[in-house]
Amino acid sequence: MTEASGVRIEKTDEGRRLRLTLDGPRGHALTDRMVGVMREALTSVGDDPHVRLVTLEAEPPDFSFGSSIAEHTPELIGTVLPRFHDLIRAWLDVPAITIALVRGRCLGGGFELALACDFIFAAADAQLGLPEIALGVFPPVGSVLLPARVGSARAMSAIVTGESRWARAWERAGLIECVAEDGDVERMLAGWEAQHLASRSTAALRHAALAARSVVRDAVDRLLPGSERRYLDELMRTNDAREGIHAFLEKRTPEWKHR
Repeated sequence: MTEASGVRIEKTDEGRRLRLTLDGPRGHALTDRMVGVMREALTSVGDDPHVRLVTLEAEPPDFSFGSSIAEHTPELIGTVLPRFHDLIRAWLDVPAITIALVRGRCLGGGFELALACDFIFAAADAQLGLPEIALGVFPPVGSVLLPARVGSARAMSAIVTGESRWARAWERAGLIECVAEDGDVERMLAGWEAQHLASRSTAALRHAALAARSVVRDAVDRLLPGSERRYLDELMRTNDAREGIHAFLEKRTPEWKHR
């Protein structure tokens, strides 16, 4: 098992599963260093033909409150945002089935990571959402992946309102594969894996994952660069984006100038 910078990395099930566990401070805020560690781990899957499943989870009670706001200042965002987007591309390029196991709150960048996985398994009391609008910004990855996963109307509602929704609501929208009423997502995963993966060819599963993911990967290739440019070159030059970030860090209510 490897542990570095708030991410635990281990191989289980005789090397067939690569398990990434967020294990940082409260809320598991995603730092640039954590992003780098995860990307390196995902890149290694291509060199190991035995891995058929990659999971992303977090130490309870919550999955992740999102990206580190302290690193989203105008001075740093031009560096950390493209690196985070490279991590999203790395998730979509993994030659294995990918599953996010969500407990508690899964917000912002944490939700974007879950959206990059093939499946989401969630505890019934999990809440998933994109609250960036409250900070005067928007989720670049969420604006691309969520419409691809649940349709433009549901995605628009989630992004514009910033409201979190319970796991069952996202299941009804077709986003979540399985909901564990008792909260034991690991046990639910074990049953699903035994039913759907155990008797299959690992080679076939790896190729099937890449093939089935091609539409989503194509959407990221076409649309994420434009979303990133809008965020960095237009939004982050507005008063309100800077005000929202600073207000959050200073623990005060933002004073919008609407420009």
